[in-house]
Amino acid sequence: MKTERCREWRESLGSLALGQLPAEERAALEAHLDGCPECRAELESLAGAAQLLPLANPEHFGTAPAPPPALADRIAARIRSERRTQRRRRWGMGLALSGATAAVAAAILAIFVLPGGSSATPEQHVAFQSLPPGLQISAKLEPHAFGTEIHMYVKGAPSGTLCRVFVSGPHGIRQSAGSFRYRWGEDSDAVLSAALDLSRTRAIGVRVGSRTFVAPVSSAGTA
Repeated sequence: MKTERCREWRESLGSLALGQLPAEERAALEAHLDGCPECRAELESLAGAAQLLPLANPEHFGTAPAPPPALADRIAARIRSERRTQRRRRWGMGLALSGATAAVAAAILAIFVLPGGSSATPEQHVAFQSLPPGLQISAKLEPHAFGTEIHMYVKGAPSGTLCRVFVSGPHGIRQSAGSFRYRWGEDSDAVLSAALDLSRTRAIGVRVGSRTFVAPVSSAGTA
């Protein structure tokens, strides 16, 4: 079973393979790789794909086919089913399957344009309340055809803190919107996305290190 530290470093392996990891984070990750053969093996598996990416030419691709009308509902139902199954399994195995399910769902959503994202729903600005002294968190949510684009702003967290963002729908089911690392001395303004339609989003949350903060989202929307 992987430690939390090991799982966090694996989130940066793709950036390292593409040569996009900041120098200070690259040095720390390479130090971790020296003592972790499994992370080194995963980095090697990503290297081949990273070398092929520059060869991709968008002009050679035709218009993406329209997805089946019920694709979004089927994906959401499958994720809910997987989560219920994982709760009945041991923590180690459940966590591994959760990562695999999220990766598959993200790949499908990246290929197909999901229905929804009503243009009638205005963007929303959300300010998080009751935060520890010195910590600032806010977000801007914008509706799109694929779901919701999230501009997440964090300031005042310890440098290197992993921030995980999620949104919740009408029934309180959480959907991951991605993660980023806060850098001390910078205003971290990450751009993330979630497949959940903004008109159906009821709350947005961010786990900053070991603490989770949640702010409500108005169903009517306020510009």
